[in-house]
Amino acid sequence: MFILRRIALGATLFLAACSTGPRVIPEANRPAPAEKPVERPPVRPIQPGLPQDVERHRIALLVPLTGANAGVGKSLQNATQLAVLDTRSDALRITSYDTSGPGGAAAAATQAIADGNRLILGPLLAEDARAVAPIARRARVPVLSFSNDVTAAGGGTFLLGYSPVQSIERVVDYAKASGITDFAGLMPTGVYGERAATVFLRAVEGAGGKVLALETFDGRPGSMSGAIAKLGRSPYQAILIAGSAESAVLAAPIIRRTGGKTARLLGPDLWNTDSGIGSKAVLAGAWFASVPDNYYRQYATKYRARFGNAPYRLSTLGYDAVLLTVRIARDWRPGDEFPASRLTDRDGFSGLDGAFRFGRDGVAERALEVQEVKGGTTVTVSPAPANFNGNQ
Repeated sequence: MFILRRIALGATLFLAACSTGPRVIPEANRPAPAEKPVERPPVRPIQPGLPQDVERHRIALLVPLTGANAGVGKSLQNATQLAVLDTRSDALRITSYDTSGPGGAAAAATQAIADGNRLILGPLLAEDARAVAPIARRARVPVLSFSNDVTAAGGGTFLLGYSPVQSIERVVDYAKASGITDFAGLMPTGVYGERAATVFLRAVEGAGGKVLALETFDGRPGSMSGAIAKLGRSPYQAILIAGSAESAVLAAPIIRRTGGKTARLLGPDLWNTDSGIGSKAVLAGAWFASVPDNYYRQYATKYRARFGNAPYRLSTLGYDAVLLTVRIARDWRPGDEFPASRLTDRDGFSGLDGAFRFGRDGVAERALEVQEVKGGTTVTVSPAPANFNGNQ
């Protein structure tokens, strides 16, 4: 746990006033004046929880600081610290709570609320967000979760995570605008794959294109190659590989050998979590949609200089959560409830990951760009709008 503190030190100067007058000869054996008893302030009992802090906003950061996801949690924690330093804000006091500790996220949220925090940043995982939601809702404390699972949103829980739905729609729209009409889809099995497939079908239909074939794969040997072989029976122009960048790297050579020699490879924002995706030669020419990377590179350099290692890509969510809070804090009196209605401002907010705003469903809508893997790096082929008024 860390507490970002800035204690203002004040000093009071006591001035002793001196007066002059006639000289007085002291009397012999003059009795000493009686001493008045000194009144001492009553001793206040020590209360549990954090010390009182009436001048700053109390904000809880709920992330895994132990266990399998501790690296991501620590990176998010560092990002919030960096944001406070960069904004030079003395209005926030952020306290970290470990969602992987005893009692899990529910216990962390209960303690955070007992400590007087009026806003929760985190947790990271959807199941943790669902566990925290009813606890926070009873206390009228909003939750800004880093999850991207839309089923965890609503009822005072807002999701900052990158939605695969939006990135699939964005890259499909760009492909259609570039002249592609015939699509194929390669989806991982599971809930994510099912949702991605539904979004893909709707996005292609909405753009005026056609999905000629759609197949799924899992982790079993031969599953991916078998699915791609089936796709090869249709003469598609582009194929969406909805899994991670690693799965795309495995799929690309097989696609080139089995009917998709000239097909354009398309991907979701998941690809951007791989910092080395630009160096994957087998993905040359591929398009994927994601949040803008221009500010991220500057942030990563500053992060590395301060903490001695590279940040996780999604740690910018922690940084941007602080930027959002600092902006709203201008009209938020310490100790009062967080003005949750401000979160749904239609103009939205800006951060390292570009413009974003929350819909009525609590899911962050993001302004996305399309990048192409090219020449050992990635280049932006369709910039993200700077805001939600359609301006670049």
